[in-house]
Amino acid sequence: MSVPASFVKELRERTGAGMMDCKKALAESGGDIDKAADYLREKGLAAAAKKAGRIAAEGLVESYIHGGGRIGVLVEVNCETDFVAKTDEFKALVKDIAMQIAAAKPEFVKREEVPAEALEHEKAILRAQALNEGKPANIVEKMVEGRVEKYFKEVCLLEQPFIKEPDMSIKQLLTEKISKIGENISIRRFTRYELGEGIEKKQSDLAAEVAEATRNVCK
Repeated sequence: MSVPASFVKELRERTGAGMMDCKKALAESGGDIDKAADYLREKGLAAAAKKAGRIAAEGLVESYIHGGGRIGVLVEVNCETDFVAKTDEFKALVKDIAMQIAAAKPEFVKREEVPAEALEHEKAILRAQALNEGKPANIVEKMVEGRVEKYFKEVCLLEQPFIKEPDMSIKQLLTEKISKIGENISIRRFTRYELGEGIEKKQSDLAAEVAEATRNVCK
């Protein structure tokens, strides 16, 4: 079918794909731009999977400070070449990932990093919760599996919804960027600091303080 140039232009602007790829996608989808975008994304995912095994040793270490110095993040994101590491698109991606870590408080990069004992402890809690809710024993394990997936989405960076586009996970964001940039990209490690985290803070007992002050005045 003949594809209007305006359709090709719109699809290129939306996806960043090449002109010939956009023409083919539109032809395959009968001129439907939304379906063509899905087609390109599916093809992009396949292309990105081939790149994912390549060594990525270049990249950036990015810092991000939020809340007037109350939250700080350091993250290392790798790519294959120094050239890509210096591009504005890669820098913007790394900044977005640092902001994600600050906002969403992940504990691990990916689910494979969750210690086995921590996962088993979480499953035991989820199993007890399901039983306490009166759920039949024969469906408890299925419920636990579903809730474990939710747990991964809370604690694993790659599983979390992207704060700027919640319908997309961080893993999907990376895959899309791999397809567009043409290099493997990986998040290697991160550290998140929150002011006062882990410090046992003194709890103020106002009533006791007032009583003590009163006793001192009466002496």
